[in-house]
Amino acid sequence: MNRNYIYLTILMLVLAVGTVLVNNEPKLKQIEPQQLLVEMVQPTRYVTTDQVAEMMIHGDPSLEIVDVRSAAEFEKFALPKAVNIPLDSLINPSNLSYFGIPGTRVVFVSNDDIAADQAWVLTKRLGYKSTYVMRGGLNCWMQTIIDPQEPGENEPSLAFETYTFRKGAQQYFTGAQAEAPEGAKVKVEVQRRKKTSVAAGGC
Repeated sequence: MNRNYIYLTILMLVLAVGTVLVNNEPKLKQIEPQQLLVEMVQPTRYVTTDQVAEMMIHGDPSLEIVDVRSAAEFEKFALPKAVNIPLDSLINPSNLSYFGIPGTRVVFVSNDDIAADQAWVLTKRLGYKSTYVMRGGLNCWMQTIIDPQEPGENEPSLAFETYTFRKGAQQYFTGAQAEAPEGAKVKVEVQRRKKTSVAAGGC
């Protein structure tokens, strides 16, 4: 079956379950399903691993990373300062205080981006704004930030600029010795963190 159909089916199931659950909470201001469907097809709900890494490196105070994996997965590996709210308990009243804070951007993270997308749908259905999904999830984080691949010599200059940033980010998050292309300037400070792996899969 086409991956897009599977993905759409999962989102529709989550939407249906979310609608049932939020109907039990009359104080929450929901958006119309039609509006939600319009927003679901917009790419603006996604942020890249590079964008998340840059915000983290610069200590962006508006960033709130919410990891929707299980507590066991979160314990094995997590992004620095991420908050663990498993998907099945995301809309518990005690967890809703993380959303809707003025000036805060919530970025949902999972191993890939399917569970994070489900979290986005649930919170968006409740009417919360400024929520995003890290595209590709932690598997993409490992491939782009923790183990970036050097571009070929015929690649455009933008590819080398991205690689330079990623090597600096790699050093920041792992303490590894980054070897940037000659003449490149990587403006990050080292923050040591144990290097681990997450579930198989990619961006």
